[in-house]
Amino acid sequence: MMKIVVVDYGMGNLRSVAKAIEKVAPAGASVRISSEAGEITAADRVVVPGQGAMHDCMREFLSRDLREAVHQAARSKPFLGICVGMQMLFDHSEEGDTAGLGFIPGRVRRFADGMLGPDGVRLKVPHMGWNEVRPVSDHPVWQGIGEGERFYFVHSYYCEPADPVATAASTEYGLRFTSAAAQANIFSVQFHPEKSAAAGLRLLSNFLNWQP
Repeated sequence: MMKIVVVDYGMGNLRSVAKAIEKVAPAGASVRISSEAGEITAADRVVVPGQGAMHDCMREFLSRDLREAVHQAARSKPFLGICVGMQMLFDHSEEGDTAGLGFIPGRVRRFADGMLGPDGVRLKVPHMGWNEVRPVSDHPVWQGIGEGERFYFVHSYYCEPADPVATAASTEYGLRFTSAAAQANIFSVQFHPEKSAAAGLRLLSNFLNWQP
């Protein structure tokens, strides 16, 4: 029986993420929201969501002594980061001058004020709402998801991998930014698949079937 753990560190849309995963999980699979290191270690797949400020998320995460269990999961099993859960995987964020977990080399930067869209209209920060995601690789998590499919975003900061090869998809918002990153058994997305209707559910289903 597949065991899926959504990591609870006090931040993030945990129940919505868990409910979305339950909709697409294989029959008999267990979907748990947990802050227990032992459950994370025993899981077959691990999901780290997140929302809010990066420094708050990292503080709460580290206060629960989850780093080693999550680090082991990120090295050894299919691992999904969502929104701030993606940003936490990088080395450093400009938000609060915050150190991340360093699983993916790179940094997290803030969208500049005064960015303009293709129509010349000033873009708001945070980037909020539906936007196109364009895969730049044939990663299995994109299976059955069309080029330019729309997903739901809410964020003021974006990830910038040190190695462009880590970019699994990009999105345009004043600039082209990395909206999904992949490395070995880690896949991470800046958008919210749990809020992204059929495309989001397909991505979660693909993650559960992925064999890195």
